[in-house]
Amino acid sequence: MAYGTVNADIVQSSVSGVSLGAGNASIMKNRIINGAMVIDQRNAGASVTPASSAYTLDRWQAAMNQASKYSVQQLSASPPAGFTNYLGVTSLSAYSVGATDYFNINQSVEGFNIADFGWGGANAKTVTLSAWVYSSLTGTFGGTLRNSAGNYNYPFTYSIPTANTWTQISVTIAGPTSGTWVTNNGIGVNVGFALGVGSTYSGTAGVWSTNNYLSATGATSVVGTNGATFYITGVQLEVGSSATGFEYRQYQQELALCQRYYWRNNAGTVYTSFGSGVIETSTNFGAYIKLPVTMRAVPTPNYSNLRGFDGSNATAVSSFSNNYSSTDTLNPYITASGASFIVGRGAALQANGTTSAWIDATAEL
Repeated sequence: MAYGTVNADIVQSSVSGVSLGAGNASIMKNRIINGAMVIDQRNAGASVTPASSAYTLDRWQAAMNQASKYSVQQLSASPPAGFTNYLGVTSLSAYSVGATDYFNINQSVEGFNIADFGWGGANAKTVTLSAWVYSSLTGTFGGTLRNSAGNYNYPFTYSIPTANTWTQISVTIAGPTSGTWVTNNGIGVNVGFALGVGSTYSGTAGVWSTNNYLSATGATSVVGTNGATFYITGVQLEVGSSATGFEYRQYQQELALCQRYYWRNNAGTVYTSFGSGVIETSTNFGAYIKLPVTMRAVPTPNYSNLRGFDGSNATAVSSFSNNYSSTDTLNPYITASGASFIVGRGAALQANGTTSAWIDATAEL
């Protein structure tokens, strides 16, 4: 091969025009994180029935106004070619969706990562959303792209013509020249796939609107059929007027991207050490935990089954308080009620005799 030429077979994509995204770049072509559904820090593949606004697989949030209508799980059986995992939704009842009801799965893309779209201005760029989808139902399905305020959005539709068959879909969207679009560390754009949305939150497909829409009018309701399934993977949002090959990232790169928003450390042994500090009182110490990546904002920590240990005294942690964390470190002030720590000693924050111990940090959008 001569130097200075590009082999399209190697990049597995067209190299003309904007087909490789903004600036013809192949890095950060896909603005969706964990689009291949390979990262699931919270649940490690377990099925969950999420509450509204709860996160399921990393970066993928559940939204609903009625509880317990669907479950979500990271699955790996028979994915489409080129993928190992997908996000699986299962309807838990035959729910008749009312006018103000809504159920969806969505991802909010950070403003920094869509700033080049130029949305809201005269030079707004066209984007294409693509994915692999599968359902036990057939028909026209819906979703939306929305701004952070929810007052400028684009309902879209796509078709699943054959039940229980993987189908590749794409939707091309002319960039909006109006509306307010955040370009900092807030929500730049929210990408949602509807599972059943009532008429109040459904609008005309293919048109930018100032209403608060979550889907397109007439879209299929997954939650309307007991046991119905909806699977999705290979989700990609890119600049350009056509879908190109999915941007695969190394696993550690995808994990690090997810950890900007959520980080979890699970115990590997019954006394795994999560951090260290200095005993300040007989029941308190401040801990230091270095985060693996800089998080989007100062995170909120949580924990389960931890203990403080000063070399001779060990007591279960009863609370975290006065959190002095930054975007790079967790610095919780820890209370172990009833402890007899020796002031001035070093302290270890450990698993309390169980491998089910964990600590996490949340800085989601």
